[in-house]
Parts: sequence; C-alpha cells; structure tokens
Amino acid sequence: MSGKFITIEGTEGAGKSTNLSSIEKVLNDFDISYIVTREPGGTAVGEELRSVLLKNESINISGQTELLLMFASRMQHINDVIKPALKLNKWVICDRFTDASYAYQGYGRQLNLSFISSLENLVHPDLQPDLTLILDVPVNIAMGRVYNRGNLDRFEQEDVAFFNRVRAGYKEIAKNNIDRCREIDASKDLVEVQAEVMQIIRDFCKKQSNS
Repeated sequence: MSGKFITIEGTEGAGKSTNLSSIEKVLNDFDISYIVTREPGGTAVGEELRSVLLKNESINISGQTELLLMFASRMQHINDVIKPALKLNKWVICDRFTDASYAYQGYGRQLNLSFISSLENLVHPDLQPDLTLILDVPVNIAMGRVYNRGNLDRFEQEDVAFFNRVRAGYKEIAKNNIDRCREIDASKDLVEVQAEVMQIIRDFCKKQSNS
C-alpha cells in the first residue's frame, strides 16, 4: 500500500492532539506504518520557527511575516520529513498543514487568499493531503477549553472575532473540498468524537486496501 497523507485541522481547543491518538489506534489495527508530525514544526528548523511564532511575549510579527514563516517551516518539513516518509510508503499524520494558513492567516488575519495560494503553489505544487479531518467547535466552547489549560501562546491570546473568522474559514475550506475534507462536530462528548474520527479513518483504510 502506498503512503498516504492525513491532516487534522481545527481552531485552538478543538481537540486535535487528543484525537491524534484515535487515528494512531486505527492505523495500528490495520498494521500500517506511519509517522506523526506537526506544523509549524516537524524539523529542527521548524521547531525553532514554531517557538518564534507561538511565543507569548509582546513581539510585533506582521500577518505577512507570520505567513512567510509558516511556509518557510512548511517547505523544510515537506522536504525533510513528509516526502521522504511517503516515498518509503509510510503514512504521514500531520497536526495542521496548509489549510491552517488559509484559515488563520487568510481568514483570521484577513490576508489575500490569492497570495496564500501562490505560496502553496510555490512550496508544494505536487502535494496535497489525501484526507483532512476538520474538528469544528463553537468558539466559546473552544476558548473555554484553552483558558482552562492556562499559559496562552500568541495565537491563543487572540480575540473572539479572530477565532470566529478562523472557524468560518475552516467551514469554507470543508465546503470547497468535499472529496478530501471531513468536518466533525467536536463539541460533542469526547467518546463520540473519537468514535467518529476512528470510523472515518477505518473507512479510509479499507478503501485504500481495496484499491
């Protein structure tokens, strides 16, 4: 079976990290070789850029700079981690990818979507996720979860209007990419959400096995 690229997306507090383990469990059941990685990050360079991007000190990073740093990290990540793993027929499970740039920098920061598209075409013209799970949760619920964690990073300190735009962006992405994206109501009980995530991954694995 060839390598597949699965991404998991959502706003802060949507439960991405929690549900990654559900994806891993299904892949283990199917005896599929995989790696788990994240953005920004995934490489030594990417993790350094992540620390800059998430740092909660009062530093002035413009929206354009933020976007370019995200794609710089992404290019290193693709070249050093994602493509080599796929070439070895491993599956790649990634916490966020380019959809996050559209949602956060495009819709959240209100940057030009065409500019983001041009960066996408430059950095990975021949690579797209095979499956994307978008965990959707109302902003008030999501931020309640975030505040309970404490130690907010630079993004988590944004206001409700910003996260409403990000959520709207993810909904637009899901609507425009119905073949690739599966939107999941992540406001439900965790057990229900995990069951839905696992069923989607099982169905995807079975489809790949039969193709």
